[in-house]
Amino acid sequence: MNRSLLVLLGISIASSATVEMDSRRGQRVFESESCVQCHALDGKGGHVAPDLGGAIDRSFTPAALASTMWNHAPTMWATMAQQNVKPGGLGEQAAADLFAYFYSAHFFDKRGDAGRGKRLFHTRTCDRCHGLTTSPNPAAPPVSRWQSLADPIELTQAMWNHSAAMYAEIEHKKMSWPQLTGQDLCDLLVYFRNLPGTPGRASIFITTAGKQGEALFESKGCKACHDPGQLLFRASLDGRTLTDVAVAMWNHEPRMKTPPAHFGPNEMRELLSYLWASQFFTVNGNSGRGEKIFASKRCAACHNDPSSGAPDLSKRRETLNGDTMVSVLWRHGPQMLDQMQKKGIKWPHFEAREMSDVIAYLNSRRK
Repeated sequence: MNRSLLVLLGISIASSATVEMDSRRGQRVFESESCVQCHALDGKGGHVAPDLGGAIDRSFTPAALASTMWNHAPTMWATMAQQNVKPGGLGEQAAADLFAYFYSAHFFDKRGDAGRGKRLFHTRTCDRCHGLTTSPNPAAPPVSRWQSLADPIELTQAMWNHSAAMYAEIEHKKMSWPQLTGQDLCDLLVYFRNLPGTPGRASIFITTAGKQGEALFESKGCKACHDPGQLLFRASLDGRTLTDVAVAMWNHEPRMKTPPAHFGPNEMRELLSYLWASQFFTVNGNSGRGEKIFASKRCAACHNDPSSGAPDLSKRRETLNGDTMVSVLWRHGPQMLDQMQKKGIKWPHFEAREMSDVIAYLNSRRK
């Protein structure tokens, strides 16, 4: 399985954050679908194909990863055949969980640097209150006791809940609020996670259906200033990783009119599943361009020909998304490649934008 599987898993993974993802289930899928026979994740697994936790451009969008997955699928299937590995019946939920497993490996985050993180811990004055094993301020837990380093949503909640007390302390000491970038936080996290004595907890990533998210958005006072339906608000979340979101919320604290509301267990997970997941995993394409691409890549040669045996995609009722695409590709892709070879049709390659445009076109055709 290619590293780009992540996007097919991730495109439009939840148009209303309705798909729950669990990286722990995803790890089991990674093993049961034999991905681990060829791919490693951070050094654990096979070495026939690239390490999915290894060096890669973390600025890749879900659409870019989806197109990469598609483009390399024939090579992947050939390698699987050589390794006597047969594709299994990967369903949509399994695809979503597998994506969560890759996300837990910080696939989308920028590469962090522990050296920079160590310097930032001092230059951003974190060490004025927090220590590594003991803290100068007894009220500030040392890094060795932070339980949120392995879960990006827990980290976001911890930073948010911590900000009010920290702001009061900073004002008392007449210090400046430490502003962070997404790269800063990645560097700090790499530094923290590699310190001796930090919690040795496996990284996880879990989203919920976000059913309580809208109510929390209002009850926590967010709605008083923000409108989740506004395009500007939605655009501010588009393409941002949870690390980026955590930093944005952190930097926002000094500008808030009232002290930030406290989030209890699982509340931040519900809120971010409702707000963030639907933005990060949705690819907004152009159906007009998608129609032209669908024709130029000769997809119509089979899907618009009843005699080919390929399904008429206009008769689908459900919305096509990343889960659907990776599930169908995983289960039916080799047969599709075989039929294309018999017709003398080359396997189409897609740029990232082309992939999202085709998805938009197919969704515009559904009945």
